[in-house]
Amino acid sequence: MAATVPPLLFSFFFFFLLPFFGFHVVASELSTSNGTAAAENPFTARAALIRYWNRKVPTHRPQPSFLLSKLSPLSALDSAIFSALAATDPSALSLRLLALCAAARLLCTPDYTNTYSAASRKDDSSAFASYQNSNFSDFGTGAANGLNSFKNYSDGLNVAFDTFRRYSRDSTQHNDSFASYAPDGNIATTNFTSYASSATGGAGEFSSYDQGSNAPDLKFTNYDAHATGRSLSFSSYSKDSNSGDQSFAGYGKDGHGVPTSFTSYGNNSNVMGSSFAGYGEGANGANDSFASYGFNGNVPRNNFRSYADGGNLGSDRFTSYRDHSNVGDDSFASYAKSGKAASADFINYGNSFNQGSDSFKGYGEGSSEHKITFTTYAGDNTSFKAYSKSGIDFKSYRNSSVIPSSTSSSRVAAASSLDLSLPRASGRPANRWLVEPGKFFREHDLHRGSVMPMPDIRDKMPPRSFLPRSIAGRIPFSVTEVRRIFGIPADTALAKAVADTVAECERAPSRGETKRCATSAEDVIDFAVSVLGNDVVARSTASTAGSKGDVLIGEVRGVDGGKITRSVSCHQSLFPYLVYYCHAVPKVRVYEAEILAVHSKEKINHSVAICHLDTSDWSSSHCAFAALGSAPGRIEVCHWIFEGDMTWTVAD
Repeated sequence: MAATVPPLLFSFFFFFLLPFFGFHVVASELSTSNGTAAAENPFTARAALIRYWNRKVPTHRPQPSFLLSKLSPLSALDSAIFSALAATDPSALSLRLLALCAAARLLCTPDYTNTYSAASRKDDSSAFASYQNSNFSDFGTGAANGLNSFKNYSDGLNVAFDTFRRYSRDSTQHNDSFASYAPDGNIATTNFTSYASSATGGAGEFSSYDQGSNAPDLKFTNYDAHATGRSLSFSSYSKDSNSGDQSFAGYGKDGHGVPTSFTSYGNNSNVMGSSFAGYGEGANGANDSFASYGFNGNVPRNNFRSYADGGNLGSDRFTSYRDHSNVGDDSFASYAKSGKAASADFINYGNSFNQGSDSFKGYGEGSSEHKITFTTYAGDNTSFKAYSKSGIDFKSYRNSSVIPSSTSSSRVAAASSLDLSLPRASGRPANRWLVEPGKFFREHDLHRGSVMPMPDIRDKMPPRSFLPRSIAGRIPFSVTEVRRIFGIPADTALAKAVADTVAECERAPSRGETKRCATSAEDVIDFAVSVLGNDVVARSTASTAGSKGDVLIGEVRGVDGGKITRSVSCHQSLFPYLVYYCHAVPKVRVYEAEILAVHSKEKINHSVAICHLDTSDWSSSHCAFAALGSAPGRIEVCHWIFEGDMTWTVAD
């Protein structure tokens, strides 16, 4: 993928840089001869930003070390070469993409050249351990018996990119096991296409799959299509993941006796979406169970479209589905349409922390001899459109997620046996996404001697650097151009992240908000100075020490004497190179606090907190009010500045 620099361009670099490097050599020799330390190379990104800072902030404030730590590690020569490429033709950067990604510490799609196929590897019974970024094509085709086990696959990668095409096709009694697959990654894209098609017997097991990932994108297309008696189980699937999508299309299509079990699926995940399209279509005797599905998640989204259409003798069971989740949205469109003798059983469904929404359209329409039951279904949704007029049984269906005080003892006993959360003092069950200890606090909590829970303030983003402004400023900030220049395949997790970032940056500002997406360190300084003036200071929390535990607050100092002020907060966006979403925040107080160990009282961290004094424009469903009580405009809300983020204020 790498390419050589054209001779003419190389000559340009040589003659362009020769005077500068000659000056640097002379300067170094002079300083050394005088017995002083060698001068810093004036052509590095660090030296350039220091000069820029001194021009923009002429008050002799110290350069922000946090910002300097995010600069490109490109050498002066590499920076000049890539800057010249960007100046002549930004798309020319793609010719040197591998070199640029490695030298500049960027987030790029991996080169997955490892291909395993039936032709290249005959030992289908071997175990696969510690593999990563591989392409499996026609692997295990026609295999008889045996087991393929994938352990520690793509473990902890920033960008995991794996494909399985025509895997285990026409196999007989062949088993596949995926254990500890792609855990703790950042951008995980996994495609299972035409997996185990026309297979007979055997089993596929997904255990601890994609646990703890950030922005996963998982696809199962024509998985187990036309298979006979091949069972599948998904246990501990995408647990503790953050903001991703999973899609099942043509899954088990025209299969015969294909049981599928989803257990502990998407539990504790944040804003995960699952799409089931054409799932079990035309299948005979399909048996699917969803147990502990989406438990304790934050806004889980599930879309069932053309699910089990035209099937025969199918059975679906939803047990403890979306329990204790925050909100959540499920859509069932054309579900089990025109099937025969199908059954679907919904037990303890939709018992969310905050009420979500469900849409049933064309559910069971045109089916014959079917049976669909709803037992203790919670929620206010009544959108049963084009719903089958017969074969439906609603038991204990209620239009409220809280059992009324007049509930009879028999119904309370029934609810208790199903482990429904009865009203507590707060009226709602606990939910980790809304009440993470210490995520939000009141201003009066922040004082010397106070013991407070510290939330998880660790930076979950993949490590990246700013590109030099001479390069970043010439890359069009558009989804199409960024994908093309950085070679990001369409319909991958990284491509979706790029699209989301561009959309958020192009979004019109909220009322009273001033915003900018900064693609270079100089952009960040420009925006802060434009809002706050040229006497500014950048602040950030020193480390993650104390995270996820109780801490003792030491000395607390209010910035600018604790006066009400403005600040500019900057948060990382997910992009191939470092991009910060910066916005002006009016009417705040900013504090610096020493963080001490509770027992030894030794200093372990230096943290920055910001208190929003005017919350009148905040949504009433904002999680801060769920954690602290009250409502918009009635209280101030404080939070820590997390690792990787920063806030700017006028200097003291």
